[in-house]
Amino acid sequence: MSKKGRSGSPVRTPQPVTFRAGCGREWSMTSAEPDLAYTEQAFPECPACMHRVEPEGGPPFCTLRPAGTAHPFAALAGLVLPE
Repeated sequence: MSKKGRSGSPVRTPQPVTFRAGCGREWSMTSAEPDLAYTEQAFPECPACMHRVEPEGGPPFCTLRPAGTAHPFAALAGLVLPE
């Protein structure tokens, strides 16, 4: 029998997921999140990495996405705009 949340919908149990950074490094961890922020920036190429995000008022980070998933803007690659 599955657990139900307050709204009556099933509760998602976090599962092991392999997350991949823009540089191709991977981390396996248990998470129900669709993506994660890597803030450690521990690798020598991190300061110059083109996947690094530097928000105003916050620490720089790299977005980790589940391995094998498309980039969130991948659908825009095939977009044809009228002239």
